[in-house]
Amino acid sequence: RSPAGSLLTMRAAGLLLAWALLHPASTQQCHLASPAGVLRFTDTHAEIRVPALHRVPSSLDPLYGLVRRCLDLIQQNPLPTELLRAALNNPSSVRTSQVVQYELGYVVCAAVALLFTVAVPVAGMCFCYCRSRRRCGGRLRAHRRSLGCRRHCLLTCLSLTSLVILTSVICAFVTSQRVKGQMEPGLGAVPTTLRTLRQHIANVPQVAPFSWQGVQMVVDQFEVPRQQINSDLGGLSRSVGLSIHAQLKAMTYAALADLQDRAGDLQTSLHHLQILDSRARALAAARAELEPALRERRRRVVELLDDPRCTSCASVLGRAQSLELGADYGKVPSVEKVLKELAGLPRSDFAEMIRQGNGTFNSIPELAVERMAQVIQDLRDEMARVAEKVQSIADGFPLHDYTRPVSEALGKAEDRSQPYLREVERFEHYRWIAGTVLCSIILLILACNVIGMALGTYGLSKREDPSDYECRGEAGAKFLLVGVGLAFLFSWLLILLVFATFLVGGNIQTLVCRNWVNQEIYKFIDTPGNLPPSMNLTRQLNLRRDSNLSATYRWVPQDPPLPPTHQRLIWGHAANTPLPSRECKSGAGLWEVLQLDRSYDLDEHLKTPKYTADFQKRLGEFTARLGEVRLLRSEGRQDLETFARSGLDQVDYGRFQEEMKNPVVQTSLPGLARSLEGLQKMQRNSTVAGRLAAEAQALWEMQNSTVQSQEALVAKLGESVQFLSRLAPHLQERVKTTLATTSSVEARLPVQAQQILRQEIGCFTRKELRYFTQYLNWVGQTLREDVASCQPLATALDNGRVILCDRIADPWNAFWFSLGCCTFFLIPNIIFAIRLTKHFRPIRNRLM
Repeated sequence: RSPAGSLLTMRAAGLLLAWALLHPASTQQCHLASPAGVLRFTDTHAEIRVPALHRVPSSLDPLYGLVRRCLDLIQQNPLPTELLRAALNNPSSVRTSQVVQYELGYVVCAAVALLFTVAVPVAGMCFCYCRSRRRCGGRLRAHRRSLGCRRHCLLTCLSLTSLVILTSVICAFVTSQRVKGQMEPGLGAVPTTLRTLRQHIANVPQVAPFSWQGVQMVVDQFEVPRQQINSDLGGLSRSVGLSIHAQLKAMTYAALADLQDRAGDLQTSLHHLQILDSRARALAAARAELEPALRERRRRVVELLDDPRCTSCASVLGRAQSLELGADYGKVPSVEKVLKELAGLPRSDFAEMIRQGNGTFNSIPELAVERMAQVIQDLRDEMARVAEKVQSIADGFPLHDYTRPVSEALGKAEDRSQPYLREVERFEHYRWIAGTVLCSIILLILACNVIGMALGTYGLSKREDPSDYECRGEAGAKFLLVGVGLAFLFSWLLILLVFATFLVGGNIQTLVCRNWVNQEIYKFIDTPGNLPPSMNLTRQLNLRRDSNLSATYRWVPQDPPLPPTHQRLIWGHAANTPLPSRECKSGAGLWEVLQLDRSYDLDEHLKTPKYTADFQKRLGEFTARLGEVRLLRSEGRQDLETFARSGLDQVDYGRFQEEMKNPVVQTSLPGLARSLEGLQKMQRNSTVAGRLAAEAQALWEMQNSTVQSQEALVAKLGESVQFLSRLAPHLQERVKTTLATTSSVEARLPVQAQQILRQEIGCFTRKELRYFTQYLNWVGQTLREDVASCQPLATALDNGRVILCDRIADPWNAFWFSLGCCTFFLIPNIIFAIRLTKHFRPIRNRLM
């Protein structure tokens, strides 16, 4: 390892260790997988629902609105509460005058219908008599200039009348078919809805053990948090071990890295000290061997250069005379004492020691799994005991006494409704047949009008003289008279059908639907004394005395009036008690209606500590030692202490560096040898030239054999001196710091591991308690709001209003309104048709 790399490694390890010591593990947050998630529970009441019906927008909505406004004009009286109270409680006390007073608008309409029923047939018989006397529908007596204008006016009026009748009869056909299409499924929805409600009530909490319905299904959902908690328990021990390892690894790895660096410093320092000692000895011995040879070589070269025969040799003589030895490594300090102190080191295997410490620390997760196995099993057994405690919620839930009478009442209502529904279906079948037949007759009348006007007009265009007979004009007149005859013949049947359907549909709209919408029906039901004792729903359905079934589902009171946007169906109590905030449509349950909290303290049964006390206690009492890691054994500590007091830092490495600055020989042997070779070429005397060449060769041999080897030793010596000189000033401090840090980490690991263990168990406990809390909150909300939800009851009532008022009453009323328009427009149709027949026949007397 290079000195620079060693220093960088030591600096990084020191910084990492300082950070780890300044950020203790106890300040960390929870490291378990994640916060408690949201548990998903099965919808215990989703299987049985009453499908909600809604008013479907239609192109006939303007017609429906017009009919409702007409009925509001006919029946302007509010809900007859006094009359209904008397009819329900004492029918014999009801006076006819009261009924007539309330139904005054219908009485007037009945009088009009009676007048129409009598007058139109009588008028028809009079017309027949006049025809037999050739008076009505005959020929014009004279031709006048204004006759054409009158004929065109009659044609226009009859055409417009026929168009109005055609539009009305089409509406009557459409609405009649719509009533037929809605009546059958609407009537079928009554027993179906009652049956669904009964099934819904039957699936409301059965409190018998081992029941899988209602409350028992809610209780059985404890399996959801139980499985989640058991799953979390399966990963708790490893998660705790991994968290301890993750939070302490920075400190531990930094301490091991620092220890490894000191062990490396010991090994490397010992190596360089040995090199320093051996190279210094070798250099001193080599100097002693080189000194006589160099002195002899200097004498011979000086003697040769001083020879008078040597040409131009004086210039080199000075360098030859200065040929002396340079560095003397016999003068450098000895490191034998330091080596003697370090003799036999290291006595311990630092690599194996570090490997064992690292392995022990990395085995903490497996050790945690092993030591927490028993407490994990105890906690699983505790969860089984908690499930038995949760069962007590179902065992004491007091809803069966309330749901049984409701289910029986729904069953009776379903059975009793069947005969009435069959009668309604039969009446509707007859109505549809009569309506279809009479609408077809109206279409036949219109056909006669159209054919009559077409033939008559065509006959007039072909007739040159108004007094001439024309068969097509005559045929047109006869078709018009046929239509008139059909109108007289069937008008009384039309008005009877119109009035019968008007009386039924109008009263349904004004007495039921209108008061259903404006809440008057609910106010009537809520008022004490309006219903007879036989209809006391509170007693029949086992409700509280201060509540009744109608009060459990009604509109917000209108005193003071609320805007339409605030009108909503809600669960409520008696008229003089506050209303709950939950809406029936949003799923309020019978818990609110029956106020079961008076007989069953659900909050007491759903207190979290009741189920989690033992679970928390077992986790709180658990303890285990998971951080006992031996980083440095005693022999390793002794080695480092010996290394620190060996005197390595007291050696004067500056003396070595000063000697290394001096060359082995003061004068450069290669330079001197090259100078001698240059002089050799300049000599005239061959003897001198040969001696110069020999001396130059001797100098090269000394340089290559002796001086270069000493220079190599000096270079190696320099590396060791450089490392030791850099390490020595910080040796004591680093070894002391390493020993102190290792001892501190060994002491802190068990303490901080225990802190992390408590912290992680605390996090786990809070997480699992949130699962308990989620479940118990869901149980409370479900039992209060969703089990035996009133939503099916609310939906059933809403569906009843939609079916009766929107899907049946609206087209029913539109049917009699359209048919009534046809019927009343038959009167002008008859008049215009009779008047027009005269224009299609020849004129008796023609005036010029």
